Amino acid sequence: MKSLRVTEEMDTDVFAPTGATVWSPTPDQRPGEEAPESDQENTGLARIRSVVQERARRNWSVDGPNVEFMKKQDKIWDFLLDYYFRVETDGWENIPAGPCLFVGIHSGTWLTMDAWTLCSAWWRRHKTTRILHGTAHDALMAMPVIGQYFRNVGVIPASREAVTEALAVGHDVVVWPGGEVDSMRSWTKRDKVVLNGRQGFIRQAMNSGVPIVPVATVGGADTVFVLSEARGLARALGLKKLIRSDIAPLILGFPFGVTFEALPMHIPLPAKIRTRFLEPLLLDPDRAEDAQYIRNAYLDVESRLQAGVDTLAKKRRFFVFG
Repeated sequence: MKSLRVTEEMDTDVFAPTGATVWSPTPDQRPGEEAPESDQENTGLARIRSVVQERARRNWSVDGPNVEFMKKQDKIWDFLLDYYFRVETDGWENIPAGPCLFVGIHSGTWLTMDAWTLCSAWWRRHKTTRILHGTAHDALMAMPVIGQYFRNVGVIPASREAVTEALAVGHDVVVWPGGEVDSMRSWTKRDKVVLNGRQGFIRQAMNSGVPIVPVATVGGADTVFVLSEARGLARALGLKKLIRSDIAPLILGFPFGVTFEALPMHIPLPAKIRTRFLEPLLLDPDRAEDAQYIRNAYLDVESRLQAGVDTLAKKRRFFVFG
């Protein structure tokens, strides 16, 4: 395993959502007086977000995928893996025997087919002998149809509680620390690793006593074209406080052409997807409070991922068709 590099300290928790501002009376304001309009708006957004989070984090389980449900869709995913996305997955030999925390990037806005095909390829290889839990954004877990589908295939919320419990029972977990900033990045950044400075996964691995396995992938960004991240629009709509999103992606996709995608509304194009499991990192759990060591490990993961993406990108002869 490669040695870690030393650099300056910075810490951001990948699992801790940014808190919404809730109004409370100021010292010179009498009880019963109305909150300022901006504070009322913040309170309303906080309530909506609270509902989304509550829906997202109910009825999840670390029991693994619903086996009967998986059997019913096996042929569909065989077709998608082998013929539609023409998935190439390698590096299986780099995966340690025990439970691991897999760390990767993903693209495609709301429908991250590189992530979906990773989990499907894992299921096809291991079935119930080794369970991998995907993780998902609260907004997706809260949706009536997609949220239930995710639960059926073993996806859990991207929260510290859920990830800790899954690792504790001996299962594998894959996280995408960059979140929506990663999955909704513009097409011109399709081969750039975006972890968004979130280092919580490092402490998660240390506290759970599991190795980190970086997962490089390319091709997902070609399933839909993000023309602009539209960060200004996202700020105007309050998406950060509402659904923890800094981006309101302007996409070019099928069947609606150019549109702002506030919810999943495109059919992914048949882009070729390549995925590689990279060499694992085994961290020292006794250094969980060493900020420099944690920052060092984060940069090492980021560097390995970027090198892996660069290698896979060189295999691409043409976008979409691979």
